[in-house]
Amino acid sequence: MMKEIIFSKEAPAPIGPYSQAVKAGNTLYVSGQIALDPATGELINENITEETHAVMKNLEAVLRAAGYGFGNVVKCSIFIKNMDQFATINEAYGQYFKTNPPARETVEVSRLPKNVNVEISCIAVK
Repeated sequence: MMKEIIFSKEAPAPIGPYSQAVKAGNTLYVSGQIALDPATGELINENITEETHAVMKNLEAVLRAAGYGFGNVVKCSIFIKNMDQFATINEAYGQYFKTNPPARETVEVSRLPKNVNVEISCIAVK
């Protein structure tokens, strides 16, 4: 099976040896996104709502670069630094999946890249 590397200038460039996404067959595996502004490289983290929306916009940019959208997402993984922020993150996240939301897990972790508060990855299928 061939794999295709997906890259979008509309999302932050990888900060390590990984791809923004890899397409294998009809399945797209999107790497975890954080709230980096793709134009400036600055973190968008005034509050957890703004930060979550920035993460979702970065996910959307990578999905779009591969010809996918949130309607194609079948699984998300959410990593958060503070489970007390779960309800606020969930509210922002839910705005992108109004019907038929994907499967998902949410895990509290001790630390994330660049000390962000939330990171989300996803798998999409056509």
